[in-house]
Amino acid sequence: MKKSILLLAISMVFSVSINAQYFDESKGCFVVNGECVPNTVLSAMPFLRIVPDARSGGLGDVGLALSPTSNAMHFNASNLAFVENDFAISTTFTPWLRNLGLSDVFLGYISGYKNVDDLQSIGASLRYFSLGEINFTDVDGNPAGTGRPNEIEVAAAYARKLGDNFSAGLTAKYIYSNLANGQRVGEFIIAPANAFAVDLSFTYDRELDLTTYGSNLRIGAALTNLGSKVTYTQNLLRDFLPGNFGIGAALDLEFDEYNMMTFGVDFNKLMVPTPQAQLILNEETGTTEANPDWDCCPENGIADYREQALFSGLINSWGDAPGGFSEELSEWNIGVALEYWYARQFAVRAGYFYENPLKGDRQFLTFGVGLKASIIGVDLSYLAPTSNQNNPLDNTLRFTISLDVE
Repeated sequence: MKKSILLLAISMVFSVSINAQYFDESKGCFVVNGECVPNTVLSAMPFLRIVPDARSGGLGDVGLALSPTSNAMHFNASNLAFVENDFAISTTFTPWLRNLGLSDVFLGYISGYKNVDDLQSIGASLRYFSLGEINFTDVDGNPAGTGRPNEIEVAAAYARKLGDNFSAGLTAKYIYSNLANGQRVGEFIIAPANAFAVDLSFTYDRELDLTTYGSNLRIGAALTNLGSKVTYTQNLLRDFLPGNFGIGAALDLEFDEYNMMTFGVDFNKLMVPTPQAQLILNEETGTTEANPDWDCCPENGIADYREQALFSGLINSWGDAPGGFSEELSEWNIGVALEYWYARQFAVRAGYFYENPLKGDRQFLTFGVGLKASIIGVDLSYLAPTSNQNNPLDNTLRFTISLDVE
């Protein structure tokens, strides 16, 4: 099972043609045997988009505009400019594929911030994703050694207020991905991939008078994982990082000195070129034919959407879906969240995440709790799928331990 998981990641390196699949303009989708099938946007190093903390893990993966914690590094580093404490650090452990009986596949995350003064804060984080021990084989099924594939992200952020209610943040990242170093797939020898990336983020934070004890509205936006294309082999074809645009809002309502609720919503879209069909349906003849836009410039047997340069790929991703505007709209996913705090010491959380069935079909409910005693906090979350798509976190608890110093 772990071997098949690894092969899914490695397959991003190679160009694959599925001749039985074609684009039907009348239906506006990719078709196999007359039925619409998913046209999921794919990228290298998808571990960068895994929500790393248990608080957001219990809130439908919402986090762009929540009250800032050290885990804001993943979503929106500019939010750190509004932190109230002097220093915070947290660590999260996320078991991966435990529903399949695997015990050595996990995501670990450590993040923290330091409040420099009233205008600025700095932050740092380390993300480690382990795929466990893998027994490699060659194409004939013969043993080819063992390995422990892993991926790492190291990030540092700077956040600064640009006014009483507005802030901006910049995050720099180094990313390392070692999936099958030294192994061979066909003529290619697999090597670790390295990349550098940045995040740009912005937050609007304003106090309101919606309740007697006060309320607060935050709006956050972030461009994340904007970085160099990567390859695991010596071939010239490189794949995009999971560049993402996200925008979200959160409303805090304090009803009295003990009771507070937060409502949150996030919208996210990958800024990665949408796969194009190699074949299209000719409606006049009812037969499929080569798509002239799949490989035209230059004609080299590789899909043009995969050969785009970094910035042209980011820009074109907003309007390149073969199904037009309706398919572009389907590439957005949404998370909604509800969080209740009692006496700022005990929290109950719930959320829902939705992704279009033709773009990945991740749909799940999340639940979580949080405890805060003095400077120590503990968060737990649980995910329950609501679609037929299996999730690596199905029926799994993940937890975060944090330390906040005023």
